Amino acid sequence: MGETMLHIRDLNSHYGLSHVIQGISLDVQKGEILGVFGRNGVGKTTLLKNIAGWVKPSSGSIRLDGKDIGGSEPDAINREGLAIVPEDRRIFPGLTVQENLELGLLGLKGPKPVSKLDPVLERFPRLAERVRQPATTLSGGEQQMLAMARIMVADPRVVLIDEPSEGLAPMIVAEIFAIVREMRDAGCAIVLVEQNIHEALAVCDRFVLIERGTIVFEGDAEDEPTREKLLQKLAV
Repeated sequence: MGETMLHIRDLNSHYGLSHVIQGISLDVQKGEILGVFGRNGVGKTTLLKNIAGWVKPSSGSIRLDGKDIGGSEPDAINREGLAIVPEDRRIFPGLTVQENLELGLLGLKGPKPVSKLDPVLERFPRLAERVRQPATTLSGGEQQMLAMARIMVADPRVVLIDEPSEGLAPMIVAEIFAIVREMRDAGCAIVLVEQNIHEALAVCDRFVLIERGTIVFEGDAEDEPTREKLLQKLAV
């Protein structure tokens, strides 16, 4: 068993009278990618928002490297080393590429040196070429890379990624998933929500399947019979 970075027990969350997350428990280890699968509307994005502090849980516990973060404010959770790349990317169109990246420094405790951007820009040469351009001039794939690069600035320990491949060309999707692998190999614990099941299974270590707000199946992403059972359940 590895080092548990994210520990969730009996998590429940409501939108009004709707019980969206129903008793979810899961762990994510350091240097591991956990895939979260399920059809639209089953609570995958709500789960990520609960973990990141964007939505307050109704009950249950969320621990980041042993520290209780359940119900904390998003900026406080961010400073503890958890970052999220949401489905809509949350790129600020009125800011330049560099200014968007500098927002990632807010996730650092203590000093926030701009030099932290240098290794990230080396990894993303297309962004480096466009640092002074408005973010609106970037393609969809480049905007997704900017969203990924922004969270990498602060070296997070846990990363939540929501539908990173949506609307992107296959070549860009391959590049995005290569970045996800690199983050995992560097020791990051990653929770990946993704509808592109085949691509996601190629990078995930484990997965959970959610139906109606609860985990109904889980397993090792490298185990062929387990993968086949998942694909049958999703009819893909």
